[in-house]
Amino acid sequence: MSKDIVFLINRSEITAGTRGASLGPGAIMTAARKKGKTFFGDYFVDEIKDVNHYLDVPTEYVYAKRINGLVEVYESLNEKVSTILKDNKFPIVLAGDHGSAGGTIAGIKSANPQKRLGVIWVDAHADLHTPFTTPSGNIHGMPLSTAINEDNMECKVNDVDSKTVELWNKLKYVGGISPKILPEDLVFIGVRDTELQEDEVMKALNIKNHTVSEVNQKGVQKIVAEIETQLSDCDIIYISFDVDSMDPTITSHGTGTPVDNGLTPKQAEDFLTLLTGNEKTVCIEFVEVNPCLDEKTNKMAEVTAELLELVIDVLKK
Repeated sequence: MSKDIVFLINRSEITAGTRGASLGPGAIMTAARKKGKTFFGDYFVDEIKDVNHYLDVPTEYVYAKRINGLVEVYESLNEKVSTILKDNKFPIVLAGDHGSAGGTIAGIKSANPQKRLGVIWVDAHADLHTPFTTPSGNIHGMPLSTAINEDNMECKVNDVDSKTVELWNKLKYVGGISPKILPEDLVFIGVRDTELQEDEVMKALNIKNHTVSEVNQKGVQKIVAEIETQLSDCDIIYISFDVDSMDPTITSHGTGTPVDNGLTPKQAEDFLTLLTGNEKTVCIEFVEVNPCLDEKTNKMAEVTAELLELVIDVLKK
């Protein structure tokens, strides 16, 4: 059944350690238009107001940089995504950095409070840090912890001030539901760059990661079958695709935290088309294209635009 697509643009980049991801959605649009693709004219394009002005002033939150701005982003995404879904439309989110994805998850859950939500996280990173464990303070490493309501106090290394804790708890409860997902309903593809604290959470909560070597060995179709079996009790599914899941030597280094030995674009294509074809899938997000870091002009955005086109083709069927 053909889906009524809505593009939702989120240009905020306040949770990353490098600058330029706010230009990612525009770079994807440019790449599509350069090839004569008209899908940004074929479907409604909506946008949330960015909060990048927070980058122009010092942040007082050492272990959760600019978390006050992220609360605003979460709340905006919660409202927009839930409204799109309640209107029986399919949101494709094009975002700057990955830190805002917890707001997308909040919106999906707000629109479907009684439904069990599965999350497929295609990424080089687990994004399971918290203010209590982060080595950098960059919140793009924390969105999944907000979704599963995990502080990971067992691995605490930072003494976090009360104001940060208050805002952190506010993030977790955006939409009024926490947790939004269960650990057993979270699955990773391609995660290969984690810290000890994240490894401990993944082990304790038994979160499954389909490594790149496993993908190479088993093939994409086998992995997808395993994911669909794992998430068979879920009513709806969200796919979050970070472009750093792909190998930067094959694509480009046009992303904030590239990691070698990633997925090939063909593997990413196969994952996205097969997973999009699952009738339970209700939202897809693309994040972390950064043209400022792209040594091949706009290659990462071009690859992403091609992946986006394939996803749209599946949704149109």
